[in-house]
Amino acid sequence: MDIDLSGKLALVTGSTRGIGLASAKGLAGMGAEVIVNGRERAAVDGAIAEIRKATPKAKLQAAVFDLGGADGCAAIARQFPEVDILVNNLGIYEPKPFFEIEDADWSKMFEVNVMSGVRLTRHYLKRMLDHKDWGRVVFVSSESGIFVPKEMVHYGFSKAAQLFIARGAAEYTKGTNVTVNSVLPGPTWVEMAPTRLAARAKNMGTTVEDLVARTFSERRPASLLQRYAMPEEVANLICYLCSKASSATNGAALRVDGGIVTNPF
Repeated sequence: MDIDLSGKLALVTGSTRGIGLASAKGLAGMGAEVIVNGRERAAVDGAIAEIRKATPKAKLQAAVFDLGGADGCAAIARQFPEVDILVNNLGIYEPKPFFEIEDADWSKMFEVNVMSGVRLTRHYLKRMLDHKDWGRVVFVSSESGIFVPKEMVHYGFSKAAQLFIARGAAEYTKGTNVTVNSVLPGPTWVEMAPTRLAARAKNMGTTVEDLVARTFSERRPASLLQRYAMPEEVANLICYLCSKASSATNGAALRVDGGIVTNPF
């Protein structure tokens, strides 16, 4: 299986922690030169240092841009006009009851989770098709795009939108060596998970341990994994889709949700 990405340039958005950092680390280990992106210089430098620990000879570039808006996306495109691999990982997450979700919350979720991927894919996919004979675009969606969570409908809506955008963009790659796919993680134990759960536990008058247990007994009882996935487990699928080995996988939405979505298709 050919997973060598030597000579390829990859941009992973939101890659200073969580699934993004794990994906950047995996791609660097496969030989790709990786553009590490985050909003703050310290976070980007820290992520680069962590990747170098795993792959000392990694080729890495820093991209300190807020890609949650049009200006940041335009700026990174100017600095890095072309890439071989784009992983649209940037996203925000906010549990909030439907009746409390204000217009501004909907707009922000759409702008960050959806439009960042639209803007970057519009730029980079066009160049992959025009100037290269090979390319990979991956959208990091979520099982929440199918199994809509009532505790954060606006988040589920944004993740469902990503699935449609990715499939639509893939239609432009017909007959080429460029692919566009989506990955749908389930609950993943990223760095912010303890903080998020602690805040929710305080509001609900319970403990983090109780919320962790209830994640799979109440919120996601269909899970076959019955635990949080680790970022590296999700990144394994993302990195595969970025590799030469995934050449026949295109326009697909691949789940790494631990079996939460019961529909087999």
